[in-house]
Amino acid sequence: MTKRFSSPRLVVSARLTTLAQTAFGAAIALNLWVNPSLAGDPFRNREPHQIGDQTEAAFKAIFQQGNYPAGERYLQQALSKEPNEPLAYAMMASLAYGNKDWAKLDTYSQKTLETGQKLIPSDPLRGNLYTAVGHFLEGAVVITREGTVNGVPQAFSRLRQVYEYLDKAEAISANDPELNLIKGYMDLLLAVNLPFASPDQAIAGLEQNAAPGYLVDRGIALAYRDLKRYSQALEYVNRALKTTSDNPEIYYLKAQILKELGQKQKSQQLFQEAIANFDKALTKKSQLPGDLVKQIERERKNAVSLKNP
Repeated sequence: MTKRFSSPRLVVSARLTTLAQTAFGAAIALNLWVNPSLAGDPFRNREPHQIGDQTEAAFKAIFQQGNYPAGERYLQQALSKEPNEPLAYAMMASLAYGNKDWAKLDTYSQKTLETGQKLIPSDPLRGNLYTAVGHFLEGAVVITREGTVNGVPQAFSRLRQVYEYLDKAEAISANDPELNLIKGYMDLLLAVNLPFASPDQAIAGLEQNAAPGYLVDRGIALAYRDLKRYSQALEYVNRALKTTSDNPEIYYLKAQILKELGQKQKSQQLFQEAIANFDKALTKKSQLPGDLVKQIERERKNAVSLKNP
């Protein structure tokens, strides 16, 4: 674990705000769970772990269909019917983060950590994994509550605990798809935002062992977008669309990539394609959080201005 943090703390501190904004929000909030292939377990074709029907329905609604109101309704049921499932609390924390509800973020981050720890005796793989996720979410609480200057040392300590528990889960089953999906997203976000990590190595790790494949493709598309490798990002977002063509967030991601590629290539056609994909995302704006809709609309206007200077 120590190899991940061999560089001086100042290197980490300089970029931790960006990391927190991206990782604590995107990795947990938007991109970790979707498209179950087996009842109660969206990750494993063999030796499934029981997660819970309501929790499963929630992440299908949010991350397969991009339907947040339906997902939140399922999560409310999950909290009463499946109170020992840490994934439900992690998803509630992620929704709170997206809504800037810091009190709920604090509450559900703590519940994720508590239920993860309680799960360790009966399911050590997922127990350690969601203990890591709980620490990850609590890092977001520290940053939002304390600010960058005061929060960075505490968040850095949380990040160490994240990888301590991920390492414990990895020792149990290094090739587990759920573990590799969550760990892969975290590694990608660190690699994109911190100078001493290797994004290509993180991408390879995600692609080799994580599942489901749609989330692998989506995560890699996000990474290539942030690395400004737009042609590769477009390849992977198109792969994601093949299996989740009803999710408006995937069209939004494709629109972002096309807009950046259009600027790079000075292509009016790519700008037009970007606008068309922003429009596809907005056809289902009633399913999306209000702040996200506003962000899509702003980026669409920007794409129009670039097309018609």
